[in-house]
Amino acid sequence: MEVRHVTSNQELEMCFEVREKVFVEEQKVPRDVELDEFDDSPESCRHFVVLEEGRPIGTGRWRMYDDKTAKLQRIAVLESHRGQGLGRVIIHALENDVRGQGVPAVILDGQVQAEPFYRKLGYEVISKEPFLDAGILHVRMRKSLQ
Repeated sequence: MEVRHVTSNQELEMCFEVREKVFVEEQKVPRDVELDEFDDSPESCRHFVVLEEGRPIGTGRWRMYDDKTAKLQRIAVLESHRGQGLGRVIIHALENDVRGQGVPAVILDGQVQAEPFYRKLGYEVISKEPFLDAGILHVRMRKSLQ
């Protein structure tokens, strides 16, 4: 297994393959909602892909939210590879990259069903109540990287 920072359109397409299966097919998020301006190119934000024998099995991305906070987004693992710790691997790769850029904190909008997973990784809920994003209940969570 390899976690790779995306630098080419081919690698970016691999991220989209995973996201298509997880968000569009499984969770029924409309494709035009799932893809956004941060998907225009590998430089639009910091995308990562997890490869197994050259095939994409997971992905995640981050972008700056404000001058002291990065936002983790589009974290997904193929159903066939869940329960193996890949979500944790992706989060740690994103956090390490953010930390390497000197950013002191991260936020994410996690699906309510994934809240316990993020709590185990040190995230705290900061939203007053769950909110809908793409028709799915989410909570905003934060973690200091210092």
